[in-house]
Amino acid sequence: MRLLPEPKYAHGTPERIGVLLVNLGTPDAPTAVAVRKYLAEFLNDRRVIEIHRALWKPVLHGIILRTRPAASARKYAAIWTPEGSPLLVWSRRQAQVLQGTLGERCKSAGLPPDHVRVELGMRYGSPSIGSALQALREANCSRIMVFPLYPQYAAATTGSACDAIFAALMRMRRMPAVRIAGSYHDAPAYIKALASRVNDYWVKHGRPDRLVLSFHGVPRFTLEAGDPYHCQCRKTARLLGTELGWMDAQVTVSFQSRFGRAEWVKPYTVSVLRELGKEKLGRVDVFCPGFVADCLETLEEIAIEGKKEFVSAGGGEFRYIPALNDHPAWLHAMSELAWAELGGWLGMPMSAAERAMQVERRAAYGISD
Repeated sequence: MRLLPEPKYAHGTPERIGVLLVNLGTPDAPTAVAVRKYLAEFLNDRRVIEIHRALWKPVLHGIILRTRPAASARKYAAIWTPEGSPLLVWSRRQAQVLQGTLGERCKSAGLPPDHVRVELGMRYGSPSIGSALQALREANCSRIMVFPLYPQYAAATTGSACDAIFAALMRMRRMPAVRIAGSYHDAPAYIKALASRVNDYWVKHGRPDRLVLSFHGVPRFTLEAGDPYHCQCRKTARLLGTELGWMDAQVTVSFQSRFGRAEWVKPYTVSVLRELGKEKLGRVDVFCPGFVADCLETLEEIAIEGKKEFVSAGGGEFRYIPALNDHPAWLHAMSELAWAELGGWLGMPMSAAERAMQVERRAAYGISD
């Protein structure tokens, strides 16, 4: 393995702190060729597909990559925007706003406004995690905080992103100090952002008979193997329901995006929507708390296909509540979460709000001072 050349350095250049936002990724275009390239990278990830390579590769290359790209490309085309993939558009906007808010907080703290540099990296596709890390190194970031845009931890998401980060670091001669932000599935700022998004939607459109909280699914065996994802999703849903003031009977938790024949965590979103449709429910709203940016799984699988399932089964009105995207409460939460995570590196005492957030998180885990 050859090490990458180090960025040019001029003595006296101030060191900076980097923030690397990481999301899943997206094809470069809604075409079969672009989708095939994306799926080949995604489905070759050993954390995503935990099947022995000798068994999986013939299926992947002999069947899936021959048949799936064209169908998936049509789905991407249905949600593509003039600016490109919704996931990339929203993720870039989040990175841009976070750069600005952290700059303002640095100024207020007596630090240079460019003391913290924000970059976006995708686990699969472009911009890659490696290119984002290189950009931070070229900006003379000697310390980098990784901020996964996955509120709930799963080995197939946050864990996989860490794999890619560490692989990229292995090629650097001068490795920066790296800190990985943990899951924030129960962080008060995140829960309040979710509630604000839902309440703002309801102010404009009224309330439904049932709220379905749909999270991305994972194979059942990962839960049994100790992956905390399922439990963290359930906790997010419980805290959100409490914040909204809705009873358990009015909120249904489900899991979407099942792939393959193996059993995944239940109940499946498609089954829930069919059952609610058969009950002739007047109106159902679906919200996806685990997705901080709208993407194929929310805009096509839920807003389009989910609606078809509910209505065709006999249901009434179906509404999809958009993801957090650039909602002000979420942009504020991102700043709060990032700033708190950077606290020790910035060399400043925590503010009263940051201390309160830390105390609340520690209490949630039963940790006493």
